[in-house]
Amino acid sequence: MSGHAARTATADVVCLGESMVTFLPSQPGRLADVPAFGRGIGGAESNVACALAASGHRAAWVGRAGADGFGDHLVETIAAYGVDTTAVRRDPERPTGVYFRTATDRATDTHEVAYYRAGSAASAMSPRNMPYDAILSGRVLHLSGITAALSADCLELLNDLTAPRDGRPLVSFDVNHRPGLWRGSDAGPQVLLGLARRSDLVFVGEDEAEDAWGVVGAEAIRAALPEPGVLVVKRGADGVTVFSRTDTGPGRTEPAQDTVTTVPSLRVDVVAAVGAGDAFAAGFLSATLRGLPVRERARHGHLMAAAVLTVPGDLTGPPDRAHADRLAALDDDAWGTLRLGPGWTAADGANEEVRVT
Repeated sequence: MSGHAARTATADVVCLGESMVTFLPSQPGRLADVPAFGRGIGGAESNVACALAASGHRAAWVGRAGADGFGDHLVETIAAYGVDTTAVRRDPERPTGVYFRTATDRATDTHEVAYYRAGSAASAMSPRNMPYDAILSGRVLHLSGITAALSADCLELLNDLTAPRDGRPLVSFDVNHRPGLWRGSDAGPQVLLGLARRSDLVFVGEDEAEDAWGVVGAEAIRAALPEPGVLVVKRGADGVTVFSRTDTGPGRTEPAQDTVTTVPSLRVDVVAAVGAGDAFAAGFLSATLRGLPVRERARHGHLMAAAVLTVPGDLTGPPDRAHADRLAALDDDAWGTLRLGPGWTAADGANEEVRVT
C-alpha cells in the first residue's frame, strides 16, 4: 500500500454501494408459503464495512437510501456496527431497496430471492450527486460489480472512481458477477473485466470468472487480469490462490514478478451459506491494513468467512483479534486439522473444541 500513502486518509476503508432491507423467512419453504418475515439488512459493500468496523478498523459506508422508514432502519443498523454513515445521501423521491429470501441454501438452485430494487435511491448514484471527498477519504476504497449493474449512472460512477487520479486510494474490487442484474444486456462481463483491470486488489471466484469470461483456472484468470497488484482467486472448497506482484524497485528494468500463494479452506460446520464472500473480503482487507503477509491475509479471510457461515444471517461479530491471529499463525498441518462450528468465535484461542485431528 506504499504507493497510496501520500494522501492523508481519515478512514481505513470506505465502502460504496447499495444496501437494502432484507426480509428473512420465519420458516423454511417457498416464498409463497412463508407466513411471516423478520427484518435485517443486506448489501455486499455495507457487509464489508460492518465486519471491518467490528474488527476495530475505521470503516465508512457511502451510498444512497430513501428518505423513508426503511432507509432509517438501514442507516441506523449499519451505524450501530461502528460504521461511519455521515456521507450517506437520503433521497426523498426514490425508495430504499428491499428483498425477500427463503431459508434454503443460496448457494444452490433451491433458494428464492425476490428483489424490489428497481428505481431505488441507490440506483441514482452518479458522479454528479455523490460526495467525492468522503468517497476518497480512506486508505482503501472498496467497490463491487453489483453497483455497476444497477444503472448507467452507477456504472459511470464506478468507471470514474477506478480511473487513474492523483492521490487515489488503493481500489479494492469484488467482481460479484450477478447475471440476473444484467438481464437485457450482454455488456456485463466486459464491464466487470474493465473495472477489475483498473483496480489494485481484486476478488473473484473461479466459477464466476468461467461464467463471465470463459476462463478456467487461477493461472488463466491471472492472464486475463494482469494489472491488479493483488488478485485473489476464490476456489471454493479448494481454498484461494493469491497472485501478489513483487515490486522490483526503482531503476530495475526486469518486469515485476508474481508471488503465488495458495491457502486451503477451513472445514466449517455451515449453518447458512450466506455472506461468506463479503466476510472473506473483510478479513483479507483487515489483515492487509495491518501489513500481514499474504498467507495470513488469506487465512484471516477464511476465518472471517467461517464466522459468518456458522450463524444464520449475513453478519456476525468477528472472532477476537488475538484469537484469530493465533489460528492464522498455525503451521500447515494444524491449519489442515482445524474445524470450526457454531460458537467458535466465542472461544478464547485455547479451546480445543474448535480443533479436530
